[in-house]
Amino acid sequence: MASTRVYRNRPVTLTLGSIRVHVLSDGVVWWDGGGMFGLTPKVLWQRVIRPDELNRVPMMLRTLLVEAGETRILVDTGIGDKLPDKARRQINLQGRDRLLQDLATLGLGPEDIDIVLLTHLHNDHCGGNTRLDEEGRVVPTFPRAEYWIQRRELADAMFPNERTRGTYFRENVEPLMQSGQLRVIDGDTDVVPGIWTTLTPGHTASHQCVVMEGGGEKAIFLADAVSWGVFFERLAWVPAYDLEPMVSIHTKKRLARWALRHNAWLIFQHDARFGVGKLEEQDGHYLVRPLEASRSVVEEVRSND
Repeated sequence: MASTRVYRNRPVTLTLGSIRVHVLSDGVVWWDGGGMFGLTPKVLWQRVIRPDELNRVPMMLRTLLVEAGETRILVDTGIGDKLPDKARRQINLQGRDRLLQDLATLGLGPEDIDIVLLTHLHNDHCGGNTRLDEEGRVVPTFPRAEYWIQRRELADAMFPNERTRGTYFRENVEPLMQSGQLRVIDGDTDVVPGIWTTLTPGHTASHQCVVMEGGGEKAIFLADAVSWGVFFERLAWVPAYDLEPMVSIHTKKRLARWALRHNAWLIFQHDARFGVGKLEEQDGHYLVRPLEASRSVVEEVRSND
């Protein structure tokens, strides 16, 4: 009998004054540990997360549903369900309509979303922008929503290079252009009172995070600027996926100073251990204290393999 670790996101809601932030999920994928931890030796990173027999580590696909007054904002859309079966098997993607099921637990459907904020256009963050309809056509998943993306990120996605064309897919963007639902922004941008985007380059040139403020508290959705808490604790650890590694390190330092200054809630998109925490500084080093309620559910499932 063999056992397999199964990771599940634990939904969490943060209340920031009149703003409610629901941490949802589009499931979990398993990616190569070397890609996630870059030049960091495996003997070090496997102390953080244990890889499977294929050297893959679990990556949560967290998204946010933010309720601000009458406006419902979705931050990133996960990987979606357009991948062919072979690609799904390679990353061990289970189930379908995962994010939509999470939205349904809040009593919401795709038509209830007003704005989709996209941190960047890598497939695991925006694959859920679109879906296949009954006739096999690619159509917007959220029919009423306006999708917001940075100008340069859009340009990089539409004209990828040898390194980036494996994760920038036109079918995640072009249907939004055709339907008139794409809104291009340029730089830090106010969305609604208490919510704004801020440029955090390194992973991509125009990667952006989303900041929320209310009731005297702040929270930030870090996306791939700091996808795991350990990347604050070990600033030199940089994923191989980051296009500009030294820029990533500079961005992490800036975000760490901001987080400490504001005692902000940190929402980690991919960390398989926990989703929400706060940053502390001890003896010149950073430490992330997780919100216990946000720890992932991990089960050992036995099989006959």
